[in-house]
Amino acid sequence: MGTKQSRILLSAIMTAILSTPLRAETLVVNSYGGPYEEIIEKAIIAPFEAKFGIDVIYDPVGSASQDYAKIKATGGRPGFDVVVMTASQSLQGCRDGVLEKLDVATIPNLAKLMPRLAAAAGPCGAVHEVQYMSLLYRKDKLATPSSWSALLAPELKGRIVLPTFQNIMAIYLVEMMSVINGGDLVDNLDPGFKAMEAVARQSIGFEQSSAILESYIKDGTVWAMPFWNGRAQLLVDAGLPVDYIRPKEGSIPLIATLNVPVGAQNKQSAMQFIDFFLEKTSQEAWIGGYKVGSARTDVEVPETIRARQITSEADLKTLLLPDLSLVAERLPRWAEQWDRDVVPQAD
Repeated sequence: MGTKQSRILLSAIMTAILSTPLRAETLVVNSYGGPYEEIIEKAIIAPFEAKFGIDVIYDPVGSASQDYAKIKATGGRPGFDVVVMTASQSLQGCRDGVLEKLDVATIPNLAKLMPRLAAAAGPCGAVHEVQYMSLLYRKDKLATPSSWSALLAPELKGRIVLPTFQNIMAIYLVEMMSVINGGDLVDNLDPGFKAMEAVARQSIGFEQSSAILESYIKDGTVWAMPFWNGRAQLLVDAGLPVDYIRPKEGSIPLIATLNVPVGAQNKQSAMQFIDFFLEKTSQEAWIGGYKVGSARTDVEVPETIRARQITSEADLKTLLLPDLSLVAERLPRWAEQWDRDVVPQAD
């Protein structure tokens, strides 16, 4: 090959190299499958990769409780860099020393979050979305319900399904039933567990996964069940004969967090990812795609979405918020009570 040809080839190679973004790191993000995976890939991951030149491997394995168990069992080295969990696991992970503490020096957008929600998640969690436990129902089978007590209606015998205790929705339902029946959110849940025994006798059983839970109401096996309102809205938007309400007694928010295990291999990129997810434009894309609320109050979203989501301090005040530190501390004891008193009622 002549000198001129060699120079042309070298020039072409250098041009190709310089025009291709360098991928210095690979970031592993652990979260959920189903519609969540499709939406996060489009709304968050692809724009993040384009902006920072970092490859993201998405790991849709495990529930929040299973992911936290893996983090704890490995001493904070589970093999992923960012994980989506709930505020309860975030608080527990901080106490156990297996989650990294986050601050505004590395994640500036933390300063934009509602103080009450940020405090609820603790120093190891970045609140990237807010949902609430709604009552989802088949509107072709039932009149619009108004209360959590509707789950005890005779026509719903054998027509509801319940979450397993590994899904935080289970204890939230116990807490709401407790408030309705003279107890409270944390210190006296016995009335709630007693009420849940009756609800369990109405049910066809228990499932952990949101995807499996929603399959029952999609095919008409189930006519009503507790469900996160964001996922419920996706079903409404899909044209299914369903709707959801926030019952008159109120509800409890699901505060979803982004966390970094202490043994994560790519902490700097993990912090960049979290800050990017909390950006105003990213939050707007996430709200519009996944139909959830935000911990930022400056988001601009269509009124049709805002009307049913949590996007302001005023919205947040309409929900009941238990002390999540106490919830995390008492979950093992409540799990035993659930397995002893509630689960057998569905058999």
